Amino acid sequence: MIPVLLVFLLVTFGLAWPLASRLALDPAEKLGATVALSLLGAYLGSFALYLLKLPSAAYWLLPLLGAAGLLAGRRTLAAMLADADARGLLAGWGLLAAWCLVWLATIVSYSGGGWTGDWYEHWERARNFAEHWPTDARFLGYAEMPARPPLANLVTAGLLGPLGLTFPRYQLLTTLLNTLAFFPAALLARRFRAAAGAVPGAAATAAVLAVLLMLNPSFVQNATFAWTKLIAAGFVLSGLYFFLRAHDADAPAAAGPLCVASLAAGLLAHYSAGPYVVLLAAAWLWRGRAAADRRTWMRRTAQLALLGGLILATWFGWSIAVYGAHSTFLANTTVTAAEAYRGSPLGKMVLNLRDTLVPHFLRSMDDPLIAQTNPWGHVRDWCFQLYQVNLFFLFGSVAWLVLIRELVRGARQAPAGVRRFWLFFAGGAVALGVAVHGARDQWGLAHICLEALLLAGLAYLAAQWPRLGRGWRGLLAAGAALDLGLGIGLQFATQSGVLDRWLAPGRPLLDEMHTYSDSTFMNFAGKVVHQLQFLADVLRPAPALVLALLGVILMFALTRARPFGAPSD
Repeated sequence: MIPVLLVFLLVTFGLAWPLASRLALDPAEKLGATVALSLLGAYLGSFALYLLKLPSAAYWLLPLLGAAGLLAGRRTLAAMLADADARGLLAGWGLLAAWCLVWLATIVSYSGGGWTGDWYEHWERARNFAEHWPTDARFLGYAEMPARPPLANLVTAGLLGPLGLTFPRYQLLTTLLNTLAFFPAALLARRFRAAAGAVPGAAATAAVLAVLLMLNPSFVQNATFAWTKLIAAGFVLSGLYFFLRAHDADAPAAAGPLCVASLAAGLLAHYSAGPYVVLLAAAWLWRGRAAADRRTWMRRTAQLALLGGLILATWFGWSIAVYGAHSTFLANTTVTAAEAYRGSPLGKMVLNLRDTLVPHFLRSMDDPLIAQTNPWGHVRDWCFQLYQVNLFFLFGSVAWLVLIRELVRGARQAPAGVRRFWLFFAGGAVALGVAVHGARDQWGLAHICLEALLLAGLAYLAAQWPRLGRGWRGLLAAGAALDLGLGIGLQFATQSGVLDRWLAPGRPLLDEMHTYSDSTFMNFAGKVVHQLQFLADVLRPAPALVLALLGVILMFALTRARPFGAPSD
């Protein structure tokens, strides 16, 4: 674990530091910028090494460059670490990452709702880049290379290439990459806090945000599942933050390029970033109508479009040259599912939107997805299908209600232009995020494209924490406790096999797996067939130790968040 963590830290915070440290940004913004740019740099470096067909030892270049970047910029690094806001962001991320890694260390087999196979496909894709598989390789036996964008897989391959790509290391690194979405979310929370007329207080705001994310089932489940949606969501939030900075009166020159680079990187991490790219591009063009110097604005916009196009061309240009335009743009599951759907596309969108907004327990459901004879497995899946796919429960069982209250209250005080932008952005994200899904899904689709909206919403809630009265804080805390039990505790007690050992002692593991849903059994069978060891198989943590570590981490996070404002009545 230690070598993986060291390589990760060197690359994530060092690779782009010589560039980020020179930008006209405050220390916390420099920290957020270096994370986004370092991941983009790791993608470009890994892709170049892959195309050159160099041996795995060549991947040592990435951490060496990261170490050199930190060493060369040690003075500006020391200045950044001396800033309270930047230290607060680092501390909040450290607690959140530790929390997710402890939960990860308990997973013996992935499960939950219909999540099946994606984790293994991404593992194959990472190995493909590290081991130079043939370009006609199929993933999960059928998926072409262009079916998914490669950024996260290339970064994973690049960071683990010199150490050896084992599945436990892959799990560890993927979870660490997923938690990096915290940095742009914390910057947004600080901005929201300042917009409310209060002292920014990024350190305390970041601590509250860390607690909210630690207790949010959707975030923790996505962070510990080996796929790329949170990585893309982090880039989207980075793009959103620097989009807003680019329109401030004191906008730094780097804000526009950072926005475009982040959004392009998000699209290269997961196509779920697509709706946000469209929305922010439209908002940029709309705001440009009022530019004082139209010619200068048009030239700047063209330069930014060129930058984004060049970043995207690194993948799409190569993919078109190797696989052709048809496979490059039409092999994605969104397209293939839409082609296979035989009903009305508009009717499908409307029904999918309805089912994303209305929880499944308020509708008549007839779906075998979570059918099983295992009672605790059924309860777990019932809850999982709330926290993952319903727009409101995505934020938490009570958090969505508190968030709506605060949004309504904040909208009354916000300028009309600000209200219009956020209505356009949030409403457009929901509408487009559901509309782009190719298939009909009667459970709901919040988990596909709305993780970035989840992060932004919790960032806003963290910023409003001091304004909440004692009653609302108590209600939010009670909901978070419920979410911790039903959405996180039950989920990982099932994935770890603890409930099986407690409630069905002595039953053979294979027999126990047959009592779960088909999706759960397929994930377990995939692990067995491919003879994979999970991180939990290597560490074998005792349940008492896991609970103790989680308790300590949560206590530290709550302690850091406690001084943040006095509750109002």
